[in-house]
Amino acid sequence: MHLQLQALPFQTLQQLPCSFNFPPRQHKDVTIKGSHSRRPSVSVKSLPRRVFLQLMGFSPISLCIYPLFAAPMQDMNEPEVIRTLKLSSGVRIQEIIEGEGRQARDGDYVQVNYVCRRSNGYFVHSTVDQFSGESSPVTLPLDENQIIKGLKDVLTGMKVGGKRRALIPPSVGYINENLKPIPDEFGPRRSLLSHAKEPLIFEVQLLKIL
Repeated sequence: MHLQLQALPFQTLQQLPCSFNFPPRQHKDVTIKGSHSRRPSVSVKSLPRRVFLQLMGFSPISLCIYPLFAAPMQDMNEPEVIRTLKLSSGVRIQEIIEGEGRQARDGDYVQVNYVCRRSNGYFVHSTVDQFSGESSPVTLPLDENQIIKGLKDVLTGMKVGGKRRALIPPSVGYINENLKPIPDEFGPRRSLLSHAKEPLIFEVQLLKIL
């Protein structure tokens, strides 16, 4: 005789109980006898599976209601993000330290330390010695005819003690060799001007407003 299996409709599946009823099991007496033991035999009765699960703290009903025993998820804090300001000139500025006091304005003279790198992170020039940590600050006028326009835009609005990082495109960078800041030494000067046609990263700290 062949049995035909038919799929039950979804409504019928919903009405099925969550746990299965096992037929009652008959208790069996297990006798442990030793061939040379004088002690009386011990009878052990096996427990039904349902009773065993209830003694262990589980039941088919509880497994149906609580299918997962998982710890509550912890709240994930969003990472701190340094926001970037993009100017119309294409300069991108990140405010690292805000500083205090009045803001530097167009036409002021400012004393700054800076580190210049290529866009891939390679070092180009700095007023701070990489090994000794000694600094040689430079004084710059906030005048785009004397310094590169991109750096003037970065320094304008800064406060004393403030620090900014900026990506300066070549169109507002060293468009000619007379613009500051530029080192006096031949080697560093040549290194800086050799990368004048690519974006440069400046990290500047405003020390004084003169």
